[in-house]
Amino acid sequence: MTGGPVTVRSRAGPAGLLVVAVAAWVWMVMRWGGMRATPGTMGLGLPAFLAVWTLMTSAMMLPATAPVAALYARTITVHRAPRMVVFTVAYLLVWAAAGLPAYGLAAGLGRTALPAATGTAVAAAVFAVSGLYQLTPLKDRCLARCRSPIGLMLRYASYPRTSRDLRAGAHHGAFCLGCCWSLMVLLAAFGVMNLWAMVALTAVITAEKLAPAGHRIARVVGFASLALAVAVFWFPALAPGLTGGGMAGM
Repeated sequence: MTGGPVTVRSRAGPAGLLVVAVAAWVWMVMRWGGMRATPGTMGLGLPAFLAVWTLMTSAMMLPATAPVAALYARTITVHRAPRMVVFTVAYLLVWAAAGLPAYGLAAGLGRTALPAATGTAVAAAVFAVSGLYQLTPLKDRCLARCRSPIGLMLRYASYPRTSRDLRAGAHHGAFCLGCCWSLMVLLAAFGVMNLWAMVALTAVITAEKLAPAGHRIARVVGFASLALAVAVFWFPALAPGLTGGGMAGM
C-alpha cells in the first residue's frame, strides 16, 4: 500500500495537535536554546527525562500526525474535543514508553566518557542502523499506514465505543513509532537536545508522511545515513553527541 498522503480537512483534531506542538517547541527553545547539551541523559533522572522526551516527541511528531487526527475526528459525531484529547494522549503515551529504551541508551552512552575512537565507532553504528532500517519493508509498511490510513479508520470503527479513542491513538502511535524510530535514534549521535537536529528531523518526518514523494524521501534519507556512517570516521564532528565535536546544542 503506497497511497498518497492524507489531505482531509477538519477543524477538530489538527488545531489541537498543532497548538500542543507549538507549545512544546516554545518550551524547548526557551529551555535549551543556545545551550550546549550535556552527554547522555543531560543529567536528568528517569521521570524528568521521560517528561522532556515526551515534550520533544510532541513537537516533532504531532505536526505530521495532524492530518490523520483530522481524518479520525471526522468519524466522531459527539463529544469530539474530549475524545480527540484521549486519542492524542494515547498516541503520546506510546512515544513516552519509547523514552524508556531511549533513556537506557542515553544513560549507557553517557555513563563514562567514550574514547574518541569508540565514540566514532558507536556513531557509525547508529548511522548504519538508522540507514538500513529506512530501506526495509517494515519501514515502508509503517510509512504507508501513516501516509494513507483509510484502512485503519475502518479498523478503528470496529473498536468498542468505550475504548475506541484510546486504542486508536495507541495503535496509530505504534505505526508512527515503527515508521520514525530510526530517525529518532539519530539524536544519540547528534545530541539528544540538539535543536538544529530536531528541526531537521522534524522536516524529514513531515516530508516522509505528507509529501507526494515521501517514500522516495525516506530512501534518500536512508542512503544519506549510510553515507554518514562512513563519513563520521573522517569527520567525527558529524556526531557531536558521541564524539564531543562541534556544538551539541542549538
